[in-house]
Amino acid sequence: METHTKVLGVLNIVSGVLGMCLALVIVVIFGGVTALVGADGDADAAVAAPIIGLTGMALVFFIVVLSLPSIIIGWGLYGLRPWSRVAGIVLSVVSLISFPFGTVLGVYGLWVLFSKDGQRLFEAAHTT
Repeated sequence: METHTKVLGVLNIVSGVLGMCLALVIVVIFGGVTALVGADGDADAAVAAPIIGLTGMALVFFIVVLSLPSIIIGWGLYGLRPWSRVAGIVLSVVSLISFPFGTVLGVYGLWVLFSKDGQRLFEAAHTT
């Protein structure tokens, strides 16, 4: 079960890093669109540019807030940190709504972390 826990940790890290890469792509896209709209010089463009920029920033903030815990919890699961089991269960439940990949990751995480062997693994890691 230790192997499954480490694989779950790596998958969570990869999921979080992909989310951060998506956030970076969104920054570039929305930044470029905001710059193009702002360079137009039109009065309507002066109103639209800040709205586009704020929308992009809100979207990036939302993605980072969802991705950063995946990286932290994945690191904890990989290192068998005692706190990471409960955090991993919460993250797995939240991931279930992200169909299809998040659902698969969430089900796998719940299977690993709720199994008796997985529970014993973290209890053993907690006592050492």
